[in-house]
Amino acid sequence: MTSSDEQGSVPGAGVKDRAYRSPAGMAGGVLLLGLVGWLGIDAIVAGEGRTPWLALAALILLVPLVIAFTLRPAVFAGDDRLRVRNPFRVVVLPWGQVASLRSAYSNEVVAESGQKFQLWSIPVSLRARKRAARQQDRLAADQAAEREGRPRRRRGGFGGPAGFGGGLSSHGGVDLPEGPARAEADKAMDELRNLWEIRQKEEAAQGEVTVRWAWEIMGPAAAGALLLAILVAVG
Repeated sequence: MTSSDEQGSVPGAGVKDRAYRSPAGMAGGVLLLGLVGWLGIDAIVAGEGRTPWLALAALILLVPLVIAFTLRPAVFAGDDRLRVRNPFRVVVLPWGQVASLRSAYSNEVVAESGQKFQLWSIPVSLRARKRAARQQDRLAADQAAEREGRPRRRRGGFGGPAGFGGGLSSHGGVDLPEGPARAEADKAMDELRNLWEIRQKEEAAQGEVTVRWAWEIMGPAAAGALLLAILVAVG
């Protein structure tokens, strides 16, 4: 699942961007950081011999990596450009440089140069797609029942519109949702494609693609890995 909100601004743009993040990834990152921190600090405080140093090196290595793959990923969509913040780099693509936005087993943006950049913060969920497809099938069946004058069968829980366990509902029941059912990640990609189609020809949406490596993540992780390797080698 992906959430979007208004946050931040792209340099050169006068309006706030729409930010897309993965709530599940962020929740998992917080839990992992808590677990790693608890185990690491306990080893540093209560450990003996080389254990505190090994725990410290492991913390320096693992904390940046957990942040990189869970809390850091985000996609910021502004009027003029798309900013993709992945685990180890930040990619800024003016809408005029975007060739397509693809969705398959992962979501990615393709630049006019042919470069592909994965959208880490908008993960594809095949389970969510199947759930949306089932919902769409039920919606189609309900719409067919409406046209034919038959009552709709609707699901319901305890105290729901269909009573405990579900049942039949008449035409005066809950209104049918408008539009096809879509997984959250696919809805986010639809929003990005719509904004791209509207803005790609604008003069302000032209420019060059820029890529910046996240040394603030890679540096500490490399230092932790080096320290851990030295400690293991020394024995």
